[in-house]
Amino acid sequence: MIHLDRAKQQKIHNRRINTAIYEGQSDTIIVEGTLKDDRFCDSHMFTGEIRPPFTVHHMIVRMELRLPELTILDIEVEMPSVPHESCREIRECLEPLKGLCIAAGFIAKVRKRVDRKKACTHLLTLVTAMAPAAFQGAWSATIRQPVDPEIYAGMLNKLKDTCWVWREDGPLVGRLKSQQ
Repeated sequence: MIHLDRAKQQKIHNRRINTAIYEGQSDTIIVEGTLKDDRFCDSHMFTGEIRPPFTVHHMIVRMELRLPELTILDIEVEMPSVPHESCREIRECLEPLKGLCIAAGFIAKVRKRVDRKKACTHLLTLVTAMAPAAFQGAWSATIRQPVDPEIYAGMLNKLKDTCWVWREDGPLVGRLKSQQ
């Protein structure tokens, strides 16, 4: 068993990834993701310099998605804090994702479109973490009003086998199928 005594052990690093979904135009949503790495201890740099605690990464990705297919219409990156100024040179590395739909296989498609050698691993981590939240947010946007049963049928196809409760032979899929 792992023993962690938060009162006695110093936290040395923290990564937070947050995704928020906002309404866009009549057929879009805005998905905003933030990745923030904070270091809580001194760092000995290869130059011999000692760097006090600081925010290593603070990166923001915003995507405008068209509903209902979740097509990426636009994407932008902000980098309020990076460990090296040259990190900012790859702010445009996610541009190849425009036109891509967030659906099954999204992560594999991101890896095909964005060359890791010409990108930032933190931005790739963030954008792939944002995808499931974008799906949830799109559903939240959809069900603010009564929904046509065909929309539910389409949603069933997207949810099927995405997790334990939405497995093909599970009770939720069975219940939705019986209502069609």
